[in-house]
Amino acid sequence: MLRQQFSMSRNHLSTQLLFELSRSGRRAVRFPASDTPDKPLTDLIPSDVLAETPPPLPELAEPEVVRHFSNLSTLNMSVDTHFYPLGSCTMKYNPKRNERLASLPGFLELHPYQPEDTIQGLLGLLFELQSMLAEISGLPGVSLQPAAGAHGELAALMVAAAYFRDLGENRTVVLTPDSSHGTNPASAAMAGFDTVTVKSNSQGFVDMGDLAAKLGHNVAVFMITNPNTLGLFDPQVGQIAGLVHELGGLIYLDGANMNAILGKTRPGDFGADMMHFNPHKTFSGPHGGGGPGAGPICVSHRLTPYLPKPVVIKDQGHYRLDFDRPKSIGRVRSFFGNVGVLIRAYAYIRTYGPQGLEDVSENAVLNANYLLSKVRHFLPTPHGDRCMHEFVASASKLKKERGVTAMDLAKRLLDSGFHAPTVYFPLTAPEAMMIEPTETESKDTLDAFAQTLFHVTGETAELLHEAPHTTLISRPDEVQAAKKPRMKWSAQ
Repeated sequence: MLRQQFSMSRNHLSTQLLFELSRSGRRAVRFPASDTPDKPLTDLIPSDVLAETPPPLPELAEPEVVRHFSNLSTLNMSVDTHFYPLGSCTMKYNPKRNERLASLPGFLELHPYQPEDTIQGLLGLLFELQSMLAEISGLPGVSLQPAAGAHGELAALMVAAAYFRDLGENRTVVLTPDSSHGTNPASAAMAGFDTVTVKSNSQGFVDMGDLAAKLGHNVAVFMITNPNTLGLFDPQVGQIAGLVHELGGLIYLDGANMNAILGKTRPGDFGADMMHFNPHKTFSGPHGGGGPGAGPICVSHRLTPYLPKPVVIKDQGHYRLDFDRPKSIGRVRSFFGNVGVLIRAYAYIRTYGPQGLEDVSENAVLNANYLLSKVRHFLPTPHGDRCMHEFVASASKLKKERGVTAMDLAKRLLDSGFHAPTVYFPLTAPEAMMIEPTETESKDTLDAFAQTLFHVTGETAELLHEAPHTTLISRPDEVQAAKKPRMKWSAQ
């Protein structure tokens, strides 16, 4: 009934495919007649690359196009329209001020091949951003080139590989905790390393005995996320760094969870040799949807010579791109990286300032602990009653007693206008629901979410198994949708 009511309120005509809406002869724009002499197309374009017939593009009037995309947009959830407690992904609100600043003509209309003398403003901004990230991380060497967090991981591991080659050391192994993000072992493999997993102990921290057993002179890097994916800050991190450094290895800090420790502690100070930032997660910016991202990396002094080139330097009051870096791993991205995302990060940092960034982390941790205190009374939280920026609840008891899974709860939350938390990650917690409210959400929103989640856990299993009830599509086969996407429309 709910889905039927929702369906009746939708404009189904506009949400049909553009090809289905197409009618021959319809136009959104009609151009005036050309005032230059016509030339055969073959005089302008080689005939061997010309199509025999025009492409079968849909033909529509402007209102039909506008209604189509406007109606489709209302089917989406976003940080602008819904509470988005997607743990680990840090879906924080994107200040519109930063969007406007990144769209200023002085940035938007630059060309990457312009002479350096004509882009001093942009280069100055990037130079300052390098300095800011160095200060926040406690690591002096910075590259802004990588295009995403995982790309930053790969670039940093390539830096590590170049460093050990320069030393003449054959190190082949990267260690990753069993609670790490899946990108960690993937990045290590792409950089040419073998990955060995280190177990967690019962508290959710690195098992020091297992780490000691797997450490050796063949280990290049230990990759650690701290705070980790359980929302816990591992107090052993200094000891871990000491053990790895004693054997000549490096510590990589997965910076995905920096939103919890801004201004409180710096990875370089607790032993990290390199790290990446996710500017969209830590400093706000468009997130997901396959759009451009950024993953700047920061490294210690000894690794700085191996950073991707160029980096922005200041030379006698003039900003320029430094290509004279003989030990560099080379470019990992065209031009300067995804500058629009970096400008947003710069605006965010400048807006908050040092104390403001510290307040961001305090509020993120406060919100997460408040929500944890509301949830743990009806959903078990396997790793304690305190957390950093996120926490993990478990639906394992519900599954055992009533056959209700974390996925059931997540799907049902959609009916109340809440995006689902991250489910089934990390793999170290059964029926995991990783919840991260971020610092920008109000107490009213957190209370409403906790109340809704509590109500959902008491609903019948039959109702939950069929949720969501208010969406056009209820439960697609998500695995097959990812493996075999249908990206082409056909009338047959």
